[in-house]
Amino acid sequence: MLDVGYRLDMVVDGRIVVEHKVVDALAPVHLAQLMTYLKLGGLRLGFLVNWNVTRIRDGMRRVVYRHN
Repeated sequence: MLDVGYRLDMVVDGRIVVEHKVVDALAPVHLAQLMTYLKLGGLRLGFLVNWNVTRIRDGMRRVVYRHN
């Protein structure tokens, strides 16, 4: 958990952030939100999951953050 006022939806094994959405389509703001969580948490891997799709694979986006 981040101690900066943000609330992650899910962290798997302390290494993977999963951000859940129920929207018509994933937007750039959703990606920015996930990237912020990865950066602040010092993590590399995250998934955006949009549950408002017919096939779940159509609503998933894998994101790898490369820390500088």
